[in-house]
Amino acid sequence: MPESVSAVRATNSPADKAGSALSPLPSSFRAYRLAVPPVSGILRPRLVLLCSVLGIGTFLLFCWGLTIGDYPIAFADVVRALGGSGDPGTVLIVQDLRLPRALVGLLSGIAFGVSGALFQTMTRNPLASPDMIGLTQGAGTAVVAGIVLGWDGGLGTQTLGLFGALATALLVYLLAWRRGTTGYRIILVGIGVSWMCASATDYLMAKGGRFEAQAALGWLVGNLNGRTWAETRPLVVALAVLLPTALLFGRLLRTLQLGDDVATGLGTRVQLVRLAILLTGVGLIAFATAAAGPVAFVALAAPQIAQRLARTAWPPTVASGLTGALVVLGGDLIARTLISGTELPVGIVTGVLGAPILLWLLVRANRAGSGG
Repeated sequence: MPESVSAVRATNSPADKAGSALSPLPSSFRAYRLAVPPVSGILRPRLVLLCSVLGIGTFLLFCWGLTIGDYPIAFADVVRALGGSGDPGTVLIVQDLRLPRALVGLLSGIAFGVSGALFQTMTRNPLASPDMIGLTQGAGTAVVAGIVLGWDGGLGTQTLGLFGALATALLVYLLAWRRGTTGYRIILVGIGVSWMCASATDYLMAKGGRFEAQAALGWLVGNLNGRTWAETRPLVVALAVLLPTALLFGRLLRTLQLGDDVATGLGTRVQLVRLAILLTGVGLIAFATAAAGPVAFVALAAPQIAQRLARTAWPPTVASGLTGALVVLGGDLIARTLISGTELPVGIVTGVLGAPILLWLLVRANRAGSGG
């Protein structure tokens, strides 16, 4: 399916009007075809350039974050320490003490961004993100229950978060099922389930003891403080499996954008594909939330920012992940330097920055006549 085909979206954007099935490829696109392996597609120079710029910016922010601490380290020394060279004390501080926090911020941002892109493309609605349809809240409820009530059974926050997100996704999918599911029903049911999970979390916080409630509250805001390799390793393994899987859904996602009837006519097993995308997005959001907490609005805002920078008709997966990493790492830098001597949770910063984007999307949807 040519990538120039525009999909019918819940809200109109300049990119939505850019192409149609009958129009020629824009001059900025480059078609390619390889004999070995037999692969063909369309190369978008603007998207490639955008991903390159985002990748460089992410690396710079990643290294910049490693320079900050009680013992300041020069940027060049951080780069050398990442390669294992330089002063042994600097290598110890960078690799053992500061690197886990930076990696959790980087990888969780990528996971939030990619997961948001999957859900927004699958449902054809820019308001469909894991933190809007209850997945983040479900993972949070499971983790808080483990912390406050001691129901973890020896399981870590990653496992609890995964179970909570999977259970919430299954509940949303079953409640939205009526001879199949649609993106619209998934969003409406998900909003209701998210409030149910939020109420359950509030009850657990009120029921728990003082110290358990404080620990749960620090995690619920979205926080990178004190992250160690114990939180980092499961996230690395999960993303090594789930990110390639998400990238493989690219062509199927663009087919779903044409609508269920057209996608079925093109041979796509719509409900099976939608379920597979849902499970992949759930896995990404669950492991990211378990490691960094439910960092607010990243999954919602990052795909929309990337889509407008790339000028595509859908949120580009790779660019969305890199944008999510930039948002989390940048928010963490602001949180650590905004108030001298105090490290704010990163979720506070992303919430302040993301709330105006949500309001803008709602206003834009209503002006387009699709916001209800």
